[in-house]
Amino acid sequence: MAAITDAEAARFLLRAKFGATDADIAAVKAQGYAGWLDAQVKSARGQSGAAWLDSQGHNAITKEAEYFNPTAGDFMIWNQLLAQPDEMRQRCAFSLSQFFVVSLNPIDGYWPPYIMAAWWNILLDEAFGNFRTLLERVTLNAGMGMYLNTKGNLKEDPKTGRAPDENYAREIMQLFTIGLYQLNPDGTEKKDTAGKPIETYVQADVTSLANVFTGYDHDMSRVKFLRVAWQNFPVVTAEFTSDPMRLEAKNHSSREVNFLGLTIPKGTPAPDQLKLALDHLFAHPNVGPFFCRQMIQRMVTSNPSPAYVKRVADVFADNGQGVRGDLKSVWRAILLDPEALAPADPGDSMSGKLREPVQRILSWARTVGVDPGDGKYKIYNLSREDTGIGQSPLRSASVFNFFRPGYVPPHTAIAKAGKQAPEFQITNETSVAGYINFLQTALRFGNWQFKPTYLALKPIAHDPAAVVDWFNLHLTANQLSPATVTLIATALASKGITPAGDDKDKLDMIASACLLVMSAPEYLVQK
Repeated sequence: MAAITDAEAARFLLRAKFGATDADIAAVKAQGYAGWLDAQVKSARGQSGAAWLDSQGHNAITKEAEYFNPTAGDFMIWNQLLAQPDEMRQRCAFSLSQFFVVSLNPIDGYWPPYIMAAWWNILLDEAFGNFRTLLERVTLNAGMGMYLNTKGNLKEDPKTGRAPDENYAREIMQLFTIGLYQLNPDGTEKKDTAGKPIETYVQADVTSLANVFTGYDHDMSRVKFLRVAWQNFPVVTAEFTSDPMRLEAKNHSSREVNFLGLTIPKGTPAPDQLKLALDHLFAHPNVGPFFCRQMIQRMVTSNPSPAYVKRVADVFADNGQGVRGDLKSVWRAILLDPEALAPADPGDSMSGKLREPVQRILSWARTVGVDPGDGKYKIYNLSREDTGIGQSPLRSASVFNFFRPGYVPPHTAIAKAGKQAPEFQITNETSVAGYINFLQTALRFGNWQFKPTYLALKPIAHDPAAVVDWFNLHLTANQLSPATVTLIATALASKGITPAGDDKDKLDMIASACLLVMSAPEYLVQK
């Protein structure tokens, strides 16, 4: 096998994690792609989000009532993504968070940051685990219970006409397992005799499945109710945020359940009912291609070939040892597939994927290095398009993620070619300008309480060509065109920086180079 080049290693790393430092590149070249992945799966976990919140005093119970404030949830997730050492696990969890969506936006009541920390911890715990285990933990998570109405979902009441809430029953099928239409093993839609897609479920399936998700509520068994002087109701402690929801049997429906060809007899105990329902969904042939195609989109390309999807879905179905749903094997299959490792074709304008804004910021910060200052990571919600970057982790506007996996930008060459480009759904004139405006300050001075260090670049800051080459390798895997490299280097040379020049001028030049690279189309589209 030919030796891995620096550019090939960087390209691989910018998919498998967020940044590509010199140490990362050297590790991939020494260990090989598969060896590097094995090492990442075995690497130690970082500090949990809840532990970090505790370390920063966000668990304080004071008259300021910060226990109602969701803002520290943003600080928590930025700390996780920017600072924790288990970077590949964080990268995979970020992809999972866009498939299994819980958003901080509507989470209220006590301890929203801890609700989100517990949610993030599940994604990290199971990122290299099994999809079936993840599915059950997602279902019983306190945050998901709030977000999709499983918390407090009551059984039917014929006297009042009350029926179980159907929200989670619908979304666990539509978004979290099987999708709307039946799929072939390669992710393409099955068609009926009239050439129309075949629905995976109907309303009756949703209505019946909803009975399974009744009777669950936050587990308050470990919670303490503390009387305080500043409010006339107790403060509850945060244990409920991390404990799975608890069944209250009297609120659970005992009706027969019929969905997707499965019958669960009337009176089946609720835990058994839940297991049977989740096992049935997990076994559905749609799950592999439906899930795997979207993970390929998040990690590698917006338009994977059907053959690529099938190869990965086959691994989901059987990891080679008879295990279905082994996620660590799925990530390996995605990242090591021949289609992923094939050299980028610069002449194919439709290949690759648009880097989503959060990925750009994380890639930059993880690669150039940042000084966290006081370590509070006070990075606020960046969702605004004009003053932020148009996206913020765990802040999706809806359960449908920041963008739909099948989004096609209308009236574009992408649409004409019959291709998809999910990230373009959050891309418009305002977001493009807002992103560049955000970079102008962040790349030079940082954002709120952290600053870029550019330690690897300071020694070469007098050499514009070397600086551009460094950014080209580490941020784009050498995907800038020669014309773009020359254009940027020529512009920077006009600054006249010398080895003996002022550090401020050197940092100005480095930040300018970074801004121009991170605004270039060859960077924005990751191939």
